[in-house]
Amino acid sequence: MRAYIAIVDRCNRWIGRLVMYGIFVMMAILLWSSFSKVFSVPSLWTLEMAQFAMVSYYILGGPYSIQLGSNVRMDLLYGEWSPRKKAWWDAFTIFFLLFYLGVLLYGGLSSLAYSLGHFSGGFWGFFGEIVGGFVTGGPAGAAEPMGFIERSSTAWRPVIWPIKLIMCVGIFLMLLQCVSEFFKDLLRIRGEAV
Repeated sequence: MRAYIAIVDRCNRWIGRLVMYGIFVMMAILLWSSFSKVFSVPSLWTLEMAQFAMVSYYILGGPYSIQLGSNVRMDLLYGEWSPRKKAWWDAFTIFFLLFYLGVLLYGGLSSLAYSLGHFSGGFWGFFGEIVGGFVTGGPAGAAEPMGFIERSSTAWRPVIWPIKLIMCVGIFLMLLQCVSEFFKDLLRIRGEAV
């Protein structure tokens, strides 16, 4: 458990610290948007790109936020409990969060498969077709299952799959971090230092 905690915490800490600077990327995009509206022709891509940057910042920073314990809690009763009682409660309630994130990841993977042009069978059917196509026909065979690539309905019309991929990666990292927090709670319940 301690090795898992160390690896996942280190990975999510590194990603979280890196993504923390994404706020400056979003600020630069919005500054360019303001500049272009005042001094030249407004850019079509700025608002949607700022939204993509914010989603990346938020979803990839989520696991680090869970690790730091900076997520929102209802401290009506929880704040007065002993650390061991808090660990028991957290170990119980983490299963609700794991279930929620699992459903979210399943939907995200299906949506990612849809945005890559596969309309039936979900992510696993799509993945199986790509691997099967690669085995039988090489790179051209792997590209064959991909059909219509989903695009945004705005005037800029960017492809949607990169942001959906980022969301799936972020949700998966949150799942890993929740398991790490569960292991930490188990160690606290046993009276060991974390």
